[in-house]
Amino acid sequence: MDAPAELPPLLAQASQWPLVPVMTRVGLAIAIGLFIGLEREHSRKTGVRTFALTALMGCLGGLTGQSFALVAAGFVTLLVLLMNARELLLHQRLALTTSTALMVVAFCGILCGMGHTFTPIVVGVLTTALLAWKQSLVGFVGGLSDKELRSAVLLAVLTFVVFPILPAHPVDPWGLIEPQSNWASVIIIAAVGFVNYMLLKTLGPRGMEVTAFFGGLVNSRKVIVELATRLKEVGAPLLPSAYRGILLATVAMLLRNGLIVIIFASQAAVHCAIPFTFMLLVSAVLWRRSPEQAPTEGAPRLALESPFRLMAALKFGGVFLALNVAGALAQRNFGSGSFYFVSILGGLLSSASSIASAATLISHHEISAVTGVNGVILSSLTSIVVNIPLIRSMAKEASFRRRVSAALLSVAVVGLVGVGLNLMVFEALLHRA
Repeated sequence: MDAPAELPPLLAQASQWPLVPVMTRVGLAIAIGLFIGLEREHSRKTGVRTFALTALMGCLGGLTGQSFALVAAGFVTLLVLLMNARELLLHQRLALTTSTALMVVAFCGILCGMGHTFTPIVVGVLTTALLAWKQSLVGFVGGLSDKELRSAVLLAVLTFVVFPILPAHPVDPWGLIEPQSNWASVIIIAAVGFVNYMLLKTLGPRGMEVTAFFGGLVNSRKVIVELATRLKEVGAPLLPSAYRGILLATVAMLLRNGLIVIIFASQAAVHCAIPFTFMLLVSAVLWRRSPEQAPTEGAPRLALESPFRLMAALKFGGVFLALNVAGALAQRNFGSGSFYFVSILGGLLSSASSIASAATLISHHEISAVTGVNGVILSSLTSIVVNIPLIRSMAKEASFRRRVSAALLSVAVVGLVGVGLNLMVFEALLHRA
């Protein structure tokens, strides 16, 4: 996609240059320069013409060969030095961001001149985004706590330092424990949770429904506990938001579980389509038909902690590994029924761990896709149903308890119907084959 077409690299062969490819490369380089220059002009920095001409200079260097590309880069470097010297003399500061953007534009122009398309376009778009989102990025970084920064560093260490040194093959005589594969699952789940937490932090208290949804991607059970706690504090005025928030947290949990299956066992995703679609549709209908709460100032914010801590990662890894080993042994020695029991137990402990374990077993061909998907659905259903006694024990309003219980039971029943239809469809397909 990004492989450049060959052109004669020397000026002496310019008569052989095809018109359309040359003009395409020049046009692309100027477009990238203009695109980035627009943002700089809007920010009252070095503007559109300078960036467009810099990209054009780089493109001419790329068209005429490596030596001329180096000359073009040298001219841009000289331009940057002169620009910073002027800024230093006049304003006692350096134009580091604009200087870096000019160098990036020059290299994008060189790549365009050499025939690349995908790379300079992506780099140009990303550069413009980073420049345009300055205030958002600065505000976001300024709002990070030391704990969140340490969590990000720890996630990077576990991903790029620990993961590569782990064995990539089973280390036990039964072929059940493959450290690198299991650790990859831990990293992916931890990263998804961390990103969701940061989204929740960035959005802030824009309403309990938004925070309930993003919180449900991290930990739906904790969201429901928080909603029930806030309901106990505030009382009846919060009933509509609490009900809708519980449904949205359930939807988020189902979406997260489906995403886990797609990541770890994409070949089994089609088997999840019917049950998950049914549960999501019923949840969405119940949410749409519920009354909205009028916006009020000072709406309570869900107090979720950072989902990525070392102990949390190790706990998830331990649960995941135990469920992985238990599920494989149960399937090997006792058949599908025992695996389903392990899946239900996993739904009580951690549906994300249980589903990641089932999907991993599917991808390693330890269990069939149908058996694994049934385990995924059972784990999700258990995670939904176990919230009913939790809500009934925490909420005071009888009507609210009945309504939430009926809604969650409806989602669970529809999920079971979806599992039955799923089995019927795939048995029919097998008989037809």
